[in-house]
Amino acid sequence: MDREQLYRLDLNLLLAFDALMAECSVTRAAERMSVGQPAMSASLSRLRRFFDDPLLVREDRSLVPTTRALQLIEPLRDALDLVESTIRSGRRFDPGADHRQFTLMASDYVLLILLGPLLAELEVEAPNLRFTVRPIAADFGEQVSRSQLDLLIFPDELVPEDLQASSEKLFTDRLVCAVDRDHPEIGERITEEQFRTLPYVSFAGTSLRTISELRFRELGIDRPIEIGTQSFVIQPFMLRGTRLMALLHERLGRYFAERAGIRLLDPPFTIGTMTESMFWSPRAETDPAHRWLRNRVARAAAALQP
Repeated sequence: MDREQLYRLDLNLLLAFDALMAECSVTRAAERMSVGQPAMSASLSRLRRFFDDPLLVREDRSLVPTTRALQLIEPLRDALDLVESTIRSGRRFDPGADHRQFTLMASDYVLLILLGPLLAELEVEAPNLRFTVRPIAADFGEQVSRSQLDLLIFPDELVPEDLQASSEKLFTDRLVCAVDRDHPEIGERITEEQFRTLPYVSFAGTSLRTISELRFRELGIDRPIEIGTQSFVIQPFMLRGTRLMALLHERLGRYFAERAGIRLLDPPFTIGTMTESMFWSPRAETDPAHRWLRNRVARAAAALQP
């Protein structure tokens, strides 16, 4: 392909291609780009002519990418990311005036302890910024590498070694046992036997391994889960009036101890601490707005540390 052919392809068509591949729907791609469906259909027609390929074909009642389209997705997204980061790196960022949408991924524990208070501050400090916080998904690494996330906040110990991302450690926490404040069987401390045999409630919201599972494996403990929850935050409220035990992040446990009527106890084993870190695509490294966001998250995390 020579430069004269490239002159026929404008940047908006590449943005349309990215939206179409992400949504596999002309209607949803049009909504994503805030254009009408006829305009998106016209863009798809132009893309098909340019690449001499249908790009999206109907399979049953859905549209699916062709082999050629699948080959194009990654390099074209990389090119768009590079263009975007190049343009943004040369701009100044004014949080009090600029408009920007940020997408973060974090657990509800991190949202409650770290991001919730920070976002409340930013509502005043940066009133034109908009934030979306997604729950942790199994494909978080792919979303970071494709710049579909601005920030991932996740335990450092659970991130795969081959994750292609920049990172910064934010804060540490430890795991503690939590039981009903008036638990009939537990005194001043929890014994090893009680730890192993009391019915156990734990987070089981994704297929991903949790920090408690990692620590159990390190200790050689096989701890079955009697009740699995879709949320870290709901666990303290499952304990009142039961024989259940949970292993909670200490910050989360202290936040809810009084309201949930629970007691926090040291585990009968030495369990390692955990470190929450933030991860982002290296392409965003020099983006002034992204750098400002990272600094604000890091400052909020530093305030959590004793």
